[in-house]
Amino acid sequence: MNASTRVISYIDGFNVYFGLKSKGWKKYYWLDLVNMSAALLKPGQTLEHCHYFTARIRNSGSNSQDAHRQSIWIDALETLANQTSHFGHYLEKQKTCKSCGTKWTTHEEKMTDVNIAVQLLSDAYENKFDTALVISGDSDLTTPIKMVLERFPNKRIIVAFPPGRNSHQLRTTATASFTIGEAKLRQNLLPNIITTASGHQLHRPTQWY
Repeated sequence: MNASTRVISYIDGFNVYFGLKSKGWKKYYWLDLVNMSAALLKPGQTLEHCHYFTARIRNSGSNSQDAHRQSIWIDALETLANQTSHFGHYLEKQKTCKSCGTKWTTHEEKMTDVNIAVQLLSDAYENKFDTALVISGDSDLTTPIKMVLERFPNKRIIVAFPPGRNSHQLRTTATASFTIGEAKLRQNLLPNIITTASGHQLHRPTQWY
């Protein structure tokens, strides 16, 4: 009997979020990333682990509710088996209006693509997967994907584009690629209420229904 093909998923949190946002699909923000990853596999494949990469929203006062909803979801993800969350951070960035010269401060998320690249390369060198499932449309991941495939020609890397995201560079570099359909999102949401190990209840935000 042939051994099952080991798969690890690597999920670019902000790429998924902005893809769903571009579609107006807030109802799918409450995703079960482990079940969704498993639902994307083919027969004979087994999900070994799910790595999720994001950064916690910086609470600037005006976005306190967004930060709170994100924290609820991240806490819900922490209750899942075979799932690890990896956090980058935000850096302040000064922007200037080209037409009027007005300056303002914004925040830019950093480290997600680097963290994905490091985890992907580390897992490849430690032979933790046969196939990597990279859920992102960020072309910055082209180089680490190319490197893994060059160093380990027997491994495969499949890119799953979030809705509304795409990258020609990723598509031509990866072993194969496809776009995640709405049905996969709809069928793999977390329960509306999740109870943590400590007995605390986490409720799906009402804005995400």
